[in-house]
Amino acid sequence: MSISHCRARRRLVALAATTTVATLAGLASPGLMAQGAFPSKAITMVVPYPPGGSNDVFARQVAKEMGDLLKQAVIVDNRPGASGNTGTASVAKAAADGYTLVAVSSSMTTNAAVQAKMPFDPVKDLAPVAMFAKGPLVVAVNNEFPARTPQDLVRAIKASPGQFNYATSGTGSINHFATEMMRSMVPGMDIMHVPYKGQGPAVTDVIGNQVQMLVSSGPSILPMVRNGKLRAIGITSLKPSPIAPDLTPMATAIPGYEFDLWWGLLAPAGTPADIVDRLNQAVNQVLAKPTIQASFLREGAIANPVTPQQFAQVIRSDVARWKQLAKDRNIQAD
Repeated sequence: MSISHCRARRRLVALAATTTVATLAGLASPGLMAQGAFPSKAITMVVPYPPGGSNDVFARQVAKEMGDLLKQAVIVDNRPGASGNTGTASVAKAAADGYTLVAVSSSMTTNAAVQAKMPFDPVKDLAPVAMFAKGPLVVAVNNEFPARTPQDLVRAIKASPGQFNYATSGTGSINHFATEMMRSMVPGMDIMHVPYKGQGPAVTDVIGNQVQMLVSSGPSILPMVRNGKLRAIGITSLKPSPIAPDLTPMATAIPGYEFDLWWGLLAPAGTPADIVDRLNQAVNQVLAKPTIQASFLREGAIANPVTPQQFAQVIRSDVARWKQLAKDRNIQAD
């Protein structure tokens, strides 16, 4: 056998060995292969509410930027109904391939606490992908109420048990849970609940002094505060928030009190981890953009990038917490 023939044979053997190693490495790291292939077509982001609300606003902003990053369209599809359950359930039943997602809010976890027959399990049937944002609520009263600070509010209510009431957008709503959590932490805070069919009528009656107090999102209350129709008492974050930096945390009067809304993205349970990670990375890249952060802040929320595991822990914790509060305070759905 010639020297040149031996050299050629050795090169072929080396090439075959290299190819085998590369193939085995690829099989051992399916995530890398999947990330390279995903996405290969448009992604649908379901919003389980009508257009125009916070869920819709955040989803559309994230979807547009995600599409640019992933080089595939991310199409927002509004599927409202049953307090968000209709659209969310449709995604829970979709193929677990990363191409059908749902943009939800923390109201999913309060729904789970008060609705006996949820069409899906928020912990078992959905895979957390990424959190978009979180934000506190604002506590406000009408201008005739004898309080200007969180301490004033607690003192006034305790001094006149049963004489004051608070409005919500409905029994089992987020602001109902926020206020009942407050009451559960303050012995003797006897204030009556008045549920309304939506936020608008609740705000109107607080302004008119038919009801004295409400707890709601900054965008729905702060414009009324600025034009003098309502008085802001405090904010539900543990520390002062950039949402309303001049407002005092309610925790200064109720130690440990904290209530944050959140918004985020879920996939059907069983979606491969590498696809979830790819989507999470894309969302977090979007949230790092100053334009997105500023836009979210105007909507009363703070961009909040987390891992899928951290988001899963938030959901599990919230579901357990609100179920216990609903049981303790006898909160039931309308």
